[in-house]
Amino acid sequence: MESKSLLLHNLSSQYSISNAQRLIYLFPQFYWIVSRPKAIIHTDHELHGTKMRTTTFAPNEHYHICGRGVNKNTLFLDNHDYARFLFLLLYFQSPIPLHNTFWYVNSFIKKKIFCVGTDKLKRIIKDRYINLVSFALMPNHFHILVQNMEEMVISVYMQRILTAYSKYFNAKYNKSGHVFQGPFKVIHIKNNTQLLHISAYIHKNPTEIISEEKVDYEKYDWSSYRDYIDANRWGELLDTKIISEQFKNQNLYKNFVTSSTAKESLF
Repeated sequence: MESKSLLLHNLSSQYSISNAQRLIYLFPQFYWIVSRPKAIIHTDHELHGTKMRTTTFAPNEHYHICGRGVNKNTLFLDNHDYARFLFLLLYFQSPIPLHNTFWYVNSFIKKKIFCVGTDKLKRIIKDRYINLVSFALMPNHFHILVQNMEEMVISVYMQRILTAYSKYFNAKYNKSGHVFQGPFKVIHIKNNTQLLHISAYIHKNPTEIISEEKVDYEKYDWSSYRDYIDANRWGELLDTKIISEQFKNQNLYKNFVTSSTAKESLF
């Protein structure tokens, strides 16, 4: 196998050096990905029990990503599970490592905040390669809307999240094998109309479980909808501006979502 320095040199005509450096040096387990031709797309690989997609994702473009439990099994059995996955979504936007995830999750369960230090949070925001725009976590599936900041990083971002959660889930519930059903689904957002449509679709997802749990989906912890119609709990970790700045106030966005037929017309 090529040395890392030689591989970086050979990649200079295909990828930015900064991007290759991040993937190789910060994520050595993805060494083989960046050595593949850029033309390889829609190829799935397995790593630690999760499928990895090597699709080429365009820089600065937005993508709707969704995934579900294997055989439609429940992914989140209690609030600790939801909080764990949410923590991964928020803080894996950057390659900055975070340890003691259990402690951060417990902090959220008790205080509704992950209690990540200010200095570390600034580093994560400065060095992130993904912008999380919106999310909704459901009992057996999830939806997120992200902006891809550099080539290829969505695959890295999602593989880190799915692998970390799969290991946690299997250890907690004494299981083995796949937790997620195949590779994640992805839709490239091609225009602003589609962007707003997907935003409404994601934020209407929790209405599917309201009839059973009698929860006000405007206050549903595991969706970013409440961050759009009230105070943003996550600050710069949740980039709401591309959506919210298109509405004069939060009530107008709320009206847009509640009146939207997105949930019925997406597929």
